[in-house]
Amino acid sequence: MKLKRAFAALLAVLLCMPIAGRLAQALKAGDLIIEQPWSRATPEGARTGAGYLVIRNAGKTDDRLLGASTGGAQRVEVHEMSMDGAIMRMRELPAGVALPAGGTLALKPGGYHLMFIDLKAPLKAGDVLSVTLRFERAGALTVEFAVRATGPAQ
Repeated sequence: MKLKRAFAALLAVLLCMPIAGRLAQALKAGDLIIEQPWSRATPEGARTGAGYLVIRNAGKTDDRLLGASTGGAQRVEVHEMSMDGAIMRMRELPAGVALPAGGTLALKPGGYHLMFIDLKAPLKAGDVLSVTLRFERAGALTVEFAVRATGPAQ
């Protein structure tokens, strides 16, 4: 019985390796380097989700994240979340967010993030959500967001 469980666990790891390896790699769009794209699982019936990632601009020219799209949601917006005392404020950034030359932008819980609006299905842990990012200078790049289990902010 222990051997069967060990074999099943090994098989599960081996089947996930191609996806995990692809998700762990940094992607490039021009001088931009995209790392660690992820999203949280959503509860059944949720209409929105969020996407997080790190974008490094290794170039000598500023760029801008203008927006994104995905087949998994009706639309994607670039948002900023901030705290005003005990009040959480979230707002869309229709002009996107700047990526200064030589700088790093972290889209993370409690700050900048992508908002997936009118999800077509819940985001489930272990799934991958394909999202096309649009940049002012670097153009478009499709990135796969790993969906993680719901839990505390990471």
